[in-house]
Amino acid sequence: MGTSAFSGKGQRPIYLDHAATTPLRKEVKEYMLEVMEGPFGNPSSTHSFGRKSRIVVEQARKFVAAALNCSAGEIIFTSGGTEADNAALLLSVRDLGVTRIITSRIEHHAVLHTAESLKRHHRVTLEFVELEENGAVKLSHLERLLADRQPTLVSLMHGNNEIGNLLDLQATGELCHKYGAYFHSDTVQTVGHFNIDLEKLPVDFIAASAHKFYGPKGVGFLYASSRLKIGSFITGGAQERNMRGGTENTIGLAGLHKSLELSLQNLETERAHILSLKQYFKESLTRLTDVRFNGQSADPKHSLYTVLSAGFPALADDGMFLFNLDLKGIAVSGGSACASGSVQGSHVIEAILPGTTYPVVRFSFGKNTTTEQLNRTTEVLKELVSL
Repeated sequence: MGTSAFSGKGQRPIYLDHAATTPLRKEVKEYMLEVMEGPFGNPSSTHSFGRKSRIVVEQARKFVAAALNCSAGEIIFTSGGTEADNAALLLSVRDLGVTRIITSRIEHHAVLHTAESLKRHHRVTLEFVELEENGAVKLSHLERLLADRQPTLVSLMHGNNEIGNLLDLQATGELCHKYGAYFHSDTVQTVGHFNIDLEKLPVDFIAASAHKFYGPKGVGFLYASSRLKIGSFITGGAQERNMRGGTENTIGLAGLHKSLELSLQNLETERAHILSLKQYFKESLTRLTDVRFNGQSADPKHSLYTVLSAGFPALADDGMFLFNLDLKGIAVSGGSACASGSVQGSHVIEAILPGTTYPVVRFSFGKNTTTEQLNRTTEVLKELVSL
């Protein structure tokens, strides 16, 4: 048999797009299969079949709550981070009296598009906090926006999926609450990769998705503080404490439970491994060619250890750079992968580097990434740069 186009002349494909999704851990798959072959009842049914499924769901909820140091009643299971982000913004406007949303221009579209929709259909004021040149949020400007004390939701992500910037949740949340604003943070890139203590952090909502920490796709959760008086966002059933109607994804929640458990158990070891690879690759790129690292992704103290965003000013962006990497068996991203098939440029890069005309690549690393894979990637980049 011949090799596929993706394999690159017989080379094993190299996956450097972990910010888009992560591979399922073997142990997670095994546990999901065990549950799949076990209780199949509807978790809402009162008979023994249903009760056994309910145990799986509630064990997952209790574990997530314990891991994040919150109460089980504050965890609402969803189909993923996008639904959780949507719900947080919608509930804030509908139930909490929010008339203004403050966000940034480098948020995930799950937040930006939802905020824009609420502006159009619910007459919500939408304001954008200013950013530093590296994409860092200007908290001084946020405070000026908050000073008039309008009923406000601030929505700022913890870890940027494209340029890796980390937000100081403690400082941001304290500022929001000082002026009576609610604070929502998309933590899709950080849950399972950082220790998050919701008992200490001044946040009202966070969102998470299992497939970002080696779990299954299509399942995640919304944390909504018990301080909030909010109602259902999907009607038609009493599931999720009357918040989200619909039969729970028992098998997916089993996978979320196991993947979060294993990610937190192995957090320090895997973080050290990935961070060392990121630093190694950064140095390799610097030796290879003229390279610009975007945002704070090259700063180990202020960025996701999984993400390195690199621009190549010496090259023209003819739309083929990522495609050529793919042909060589290197899977990377030029921006957010949640807009699959889109040829539009990254709104994040446009916000911090308007008018950029050279290729920008997001390399994102995982627990299975190796030095050998990065060496091979450097070789391929060298070939493309020299063309």
